[in-house]
Amino acid sequence: MTACRYRRRSRTALVAIVATAALAWGAPALAQNGSPVGRTVANEDVRRLMATRWFTPDGVRLHTVLEADGRVTVLVHLTELSSTVQDVVFEGADHLSRDKLRSLTAIRKGDPMNPLANDLGRAAILREYRDAGRAFATVQLVEGTKSTDTRVVYHIVEGPIVRVSGVEFRGNDAGLSGRLRTQLVTKSALAGFMGGKFNPVSLESDVKKLTEYYHGLGYLAVQIEHEVIPAADMASVRVVYHVRENAQFRLAGHEIAGNKTFSTEQLAVATTLKDGERYDKWVVQADSKRLEAYYGMRGHRVAVEEKLHEDPDRPGEVHTTLQIHGDRGAPSRVGRVIIEGNTVTDQRVILNQLNDVGIRPGQILQYPKLEDARMRLARLGIFDQATPPEVTELPNEMDSEFKDVLVRVNETRTGQFMVGGGVNSNAGLNGSIILNERNFDIFRFPTSWDDFRMGRAFRGAGQELRLEAVPGTQFQRYSATFREPYLFDTQFGLTNSLYYYNRQFLEYNEDRVGGRFTIDRRLDPIWRASLTTRVEGVNVKDVAYYAPESISRDLGWHFLLGLRGGITRDTRDSFLFPTTGSVLDVGYEQVFGDYTFPIGTAEYTKFLSSEYFQREDGSGKHVVAVRSQLQVAGANAPVYERFYAGGFRSLRGFTFRGVGPVENGLHTGGTFSFLNTVEYQIPLLQNDKLFFVTFLDHGTVESDVSIRDYRVSAGFGFRVAVPALGPLPLAFDFAFPLNRFDGDNRQMFSFYVGLFGGN
Repeated sequence: MTACRYRRRSRTALVAIVATAALAWGAPALAQNGSPVGRTVANEDVRRLMATRWFTPDGVRLHTVLEADGRVTVLVHLTELSSTVQDVVFEGADHLSRDKLRSLTAIRKGDPMNPLANDLGRAAILREYRDAGRAFATVQLVEGTKSTDTRVVYHIVEGPIVRVSGVEFRGNDAGLSGRLRTQLVTKSALAGFMGGKFNPVSLESDVKKLTEYYHGLGYLAVQIEHEVIPAADMASVRVVYHVRENAQFRLAGHEIAGNKTFSTEQLAVATTLKDGERYDKWVVQADSKRLEAYYGMRGHRVAVEEKLHEDPDRPGEVHTTLQIHGDRGAPSRVGRVIIEGNTVTDQRVILNQLNDVGIRPGQILQYPKLEDARMRLARLGIFDQATPPEVTELPNEMDSEFKDVLVRVNETRTGQFMVGGGVNSNAGLNGSIILNERNFDIFRFPTSWDDFRMGRAFRGAGQELRLEAVPGTQFQRYSATFREPYLFDTQFGLTNSLYYYNRQFLEYNEDRVGGRFTIDRRLDPIWRASLTTRVEGVNVKDVAYYAPESISRDLGWHFLLGLRGGITRDTRDSFLFPTTGSVLDVGYEQVFGDYTFPIGTAEYTKFLSSEYFQREDGSGKHVVAVRSQLQVAGANAPVYERFYAGGFRSLRGFTFRGVGPVENGLHTGGTFSFLNTVEYQIPLLQNDKLFFVTFLDHGTVESDVSIRDYRVSAGFGFRVAVPALGPLPLAFDFAFPLNRFDGDNRQMFSFYVGLFGGN
C-alpha cells in the first residue's frame, strides 16, 4: 500500500505517479526493506514527483515500514509550494524572442512558485547566450527567489557577440601548435567575422583534451592553463594556452592482471606495448580495447582498466598494469533479439544486419559485434543520426548464459531530392538532379491516402531506388537504379539499372541505352563475387568523313549482350584517404550480339605507409600508392568497346582518350591496355586536410597484345578535403609527358572530385 500526506493535489493523481513504487515494494520477491530494485524504483518515483514542480526542493520524502506479513508500506511525505506564478518577465532581452525564453525556462503563468526551477531557468538562458557567442552576457533572477514571490523576473544584459581573434600556445616544444589546434573546440574566426564564437565553457574542455593529447605523447606531468585576453572593444578575445610539458615518461614495464579464463601468454598476442619505449597513452588504450575484444569475441564481457605506477627511485619511468575486471563464468549466448522504434521499416531489414555480423539466437554473443551491428545500422542512412541506433545487451536477472539483445532505432526521412553540379577535366561541366529513396519497398502499395501522408507507401524494405539526371556540355546521363541488398533475405544482393547516356568524342558521338542486372554475394568481410548481365543498344553517329574504316564501319545502331563474372578483394583502411591495404578487382566478360568478343580486366592497387614517416601522435602519414591495370579485348571488339587512355586515374599529362592507336589523326582505340601509377602523398597541413602528391604514370594502349609505344608522364598535385563540400576530396594535378608519340593529345592540368583510393 502507499500512504500520502497532501494538501491541494488529488490523491488519485499522486497515487498514479507513485504506483510503481507501491507495486515493486509490495511484490513478494521484492518485499525486503532496502531491496536494491525497490530502492531504484522508489528513487525514480521521487524524480517523477519532483519533475511536476509542485513541491519544495526537499518536499518529497519516502519512508518504508515493514509489516508483520512481510509486505512493505511506502509512506510518501509531500510539502507543496505555497504560491503560484502570476507573471514571467524578461528584462533587457533583444536578441531572443519571448517564446524562445519561455521554452528555455519552461515556466508558465499559473505554475507553482519554485525558486529552484526559476534558477535553473536562469542558467538555461545564460547557456543559450553563451552558446550564441555572447560570452559576457549576464542573467539575474530579480524576483522569484522566494516561494512567497508572485512574479518571476529575469534581468538580462546580452552584451556583444564575442569572437576569437586568435589562439596561441606558449611553452609547447613537443606538441606542435597545428596539431594542438585540432584538439580544440575553440576556433579562431575566419576573416574576423565568420564563425569563431567565443564560449568560456569550452575552455575547460579544451584543457582536458590538450592534457589527454600530451598524455598520449608520454608527458604525464603536463600542466596546461588558459588565459583570455579581451580586446579593448570587448568584441573579440585572444585565447592563450600556457603549456608546461615537463618530462616525457618511458615505459619501464607492463603486465596483465585479473585474467582467469585465458592465460597471460594467450592475451599477450593482443598487446603491442614495448618496455623501454616512451609511454604512449594511445597504445595503452588500443591494447585495452584489443583485450576487451579478445574476451568479447569469445562471449565474455570484461572491462580493462589501466593502473599506472611511478617508481620514486627511477624518475621519468612508469609501470602500467592492464587490470581485467569481470573475467568470470561461462560465455554468453544470444537469447532473444528485441527491436524497438521501427514503425515503417520491416524487422527483417534490421535482422539482416545483425545476422551479417553473427548476432543470432543461440550463438555465442560476440560483444564487439554489437558495435559492428550498430555501425551497420547507422550506415544504412534510414535512421536518425541525431539519435543513432543502439544495440545493447539486456541484463539477465536469472544470471542465465542467454542474454537478450535490444535494438532501438529512431526512424527518419529517407528520401532525398538533390540538385547540384560539377566539373572535371574528363567530362566537362555537368548538372545533377537526383531523387533517392534509401528505404524503398517495391511491394508496399498504398491502401489509402494516409499511407502517402504518413510516408508508409513504397517504404520499409531497406531497398534503394535512385533516379538521376545528369545533363552536361560533353556528357549526359539519365538512369534509374534499384538495389535489393538481401535478395529473399539471403546473402545475395540484386542491382538493376536502366540508363541512357550520350557522349561527345572527338572521333564520333555515341548514344547508349540499356540496362545492367547484377547479382553479388559478400563472401567474407573483404571478398565479394558478382555476376552481371548488360543489354545495350549503342548508336555511333556524327562520324567524321575522313574517319578510317575501323571507326566508320561501326556507324549506326548495334545490339550488345554481355555476361561478366567478377571478384573483388578490398582491405583498405579508408575509402577516402587510405594509408594501408589493397584493392584487387578481376573480371571476365563475354559479349554477344552484332559482335562477339571477350573482355578481361584485372586491377590492383596497393597502399603503403611507414611509422617512420609520420608525426609522433600517429597522424601525418606519408602514403605510397602503386596501381596497375591490365585489360584485354578480342580482336573483333567494335570502336565503342575498345580501350583508350588519358586523364585522371589513367595517364595524366594527356587528354581524356588522348592515348592509343591513331589513324588519320583520330584515335581508334586498342584491344590491349596496360596502365600503371606510382603516387607519393605528403600532408602539408597539420590537420591533414591538404596533401601534396607527386606521381609517375606510365603505360600503353595497343591494337594487339604487345608493348610498342610506351608512354611516361610525371607530375605533382594537391588533394584537398573541404568539409563544407562533403566527404569527397578535390584533386588538382599538373602532369608533363616524358615519353609520347605522334597523335597523342597532351593536357597539363586535370581536375577531379571523387574517391581516389581504388574502385
